[in-house]
Amino acid sequence: MPEPLTQDTFRADLAEFLHLRPDEVDLAESPLDAGLDSLRIVTLVERWQATGVDVSFVDLAERTSFAQWWQLLEQRRKAAARADT
Repeated sequence: MPEPLTQDTFRADLAEFLHLRPDEVDLAESPLDAGLDSLRIVTLVERWQATGVDVSFVDLAERTSFAQWWQLLEQRRKAAARADT
């Protein structure tokens, strides 16, 4: 099972695809302006789905910043945790 999704792992995942250090990821930035293309976004979606988060490419495409992505992922992660109990 992959490592659980946390804000630190979220930043690390983004940093990997943006060729940055996790502390250099600006959560206010637009994913497209940061340089993510659709293939990389799909790969991130698959990675986060593997942690148990119910998220799709369309869910992320509807949001305009990494902060909005994290907010959605955190909501979905918490919902999945509640459903497992």
